Amino acid sequence: MTDSTPDMPAPHALPGWAGWLARLALASPFVLSGITKAADFGGSEGEVRGLTGLEPAALFAAAVIAVQLGGSMLLLARGRAVWAGAAMLAVFTLAATFAAHDFWARPEDAWIRDATTFFEHIGLIAGLGLAAVLFGRSTQ
Repeated sequence: MTDSTPDMPAPHALPGWAGWLARLALASPFVLSGITKAADFGGSEGEVRGLTGLEPAALFAAAVIAVQLGGSMLLLARGRAVWAGAAMLAVFTLAATFAAHDFWARPEDAWIRDATTFFEHIGLIAGLGLAAVLFGRSTQ
């Protein structure tokens, strides 16, 4: 039995700018969120309290901003930094998704918004995993 699935091109077969643009697209929600959270830090604290109830909210808000912006910078770098940035953002997104979008605990008339966001975030995590595998090699 033969495998009819075509081989994926090696990431180095892509033009360098194409891989960078793909990583920029993945990083863009984190960059935008990190910048807006930093610009309205008080609102960020309120968001942490409202979505998760974690305290001290200021510490958690600062950590969120650092992970979003720092992970994005690493994702846009080269080599193993890409892997590290993708891992940081994926772990953060997974934790935030379970903490803030627990659709299974929502009332019947309100669960769809959180369910949609939950699965959008799972897709983003998958994209980050692909970026780590395809672009997170030390030789790039």
